[in-house]
Amino acid sequence: MRIGILGTGTMAVALGTAWCRAGHEVLVGGRSPDKTAAAATRMGATPAVSPAEAVAGRDAVLLAVSWQGLPDALRASGAADGALAGTPLIDPTNAVAHGVGGLLVPDGRSAAEHVADWAPGAQVVKAFHLFAADQWDEGREPVTVVLAGDHEDALRITSGLVRDVGARPAVLGGLSRARQLEEVAGFVIGLAFSGVDPGSAVPRPSPGR
Repeated sequence: MRIGILGTGTMAVALGTAWCRAGHEVLVGGRSPDKTAAAATRMGATPAVSPAEAVAGRDAVLLAVSWQGLPDALRASGAADGALAGTPLIDPTNAVAHGVGGLLVPDGRSAAEHVADWAPGAQVVKAFHLFAADQWDEGREPVTVVLAGDHEDALRITSGLVRDVGARPAVLGGLSRARQLEEVAGFVIGLAFSGVDPGSAVPRPSPGR
């Protein structure tokens, strides 16, 4: 597949590296040419490009930037003018207060729903937001990546990309469920920063159920 990545941080590099390892063609675009070139080199991706070039003609795009940087990244890619229309747009954003986990989205909607507003026509899928970037290093124990989105094709494509990084996909529901997923991230982050294992606070189903 042809994958575009907007962003040059740890999550962008981790997933881009895993997808390159799986044989996909990855283009990365960011604001800083130097940081973008360094990220592309670390991924083993093709040479760094502009944000607009990173999304053009892609089978899927990963939006791996901070919550505060989302509008600028999408504007730079041409998303407001329809550049991502019909394209699966994977959103791993955590719009939460650092070390606390409280959601920063002010209006009760999810970050993913705002992404859909800023990228008209894009097929937004919430995914990859619950695990740290090092989860996607080679050889890690498999985990489940929960997805939310309204477009069947985008969910199918994203599910395939989840499998390509060694994880199991699970679709929770439509994009309206993304707020739930983002709240879970806040829950996990808040407990982890307070020194509590979040897994210890989640009940496990009884055998056979």
